[in-house]
Amino acid sequence: QVQVVESGGGLVQPGGSLRLSCVASGFTSGRTFSSLPMNWYRQAPGKEREWVAGIYSLSGRTKYDDSVEGRFVVSRDDSKNTLYLQMNDLKPDDTAVYYCNGPSGRLPWGQGTQVTVSS
Repeated sequence: QVQVVESGGGLVQPGGSLRLSCVASGFTSGRTFSSLPMNWYRQAPGKEREWVAGIYSLSGRTKYDDSVEGRFVVSRDDSKNTLYLQMNDLKPDDTAVYYCNGPSGRLPWGQGTQVTVSS
């Protein structure tokens, strides 16, 4: 079964930066990490999980929610089955547990990684 493990979260001051990683494993020869569009989601306390950013499998084109565009950069290293999220100019509203997954949450959800932006 495919699994994802998120890491890289932590406590950071407003305006600071963090880089999140998501390592996926358990792919078969029929389905590979490189074949899947991958996404970052986040869930703030008391809120529903929301989509943050995504990256296509072939073109590598990226898309972002308006709230993070210009501040976050999503990338991937298919040789390492790893998805990244470079988070810059962090704001308190970015505080959430961050998760990675395929389109529409196709893969099992991981534990997520906590990002807290506070002075």
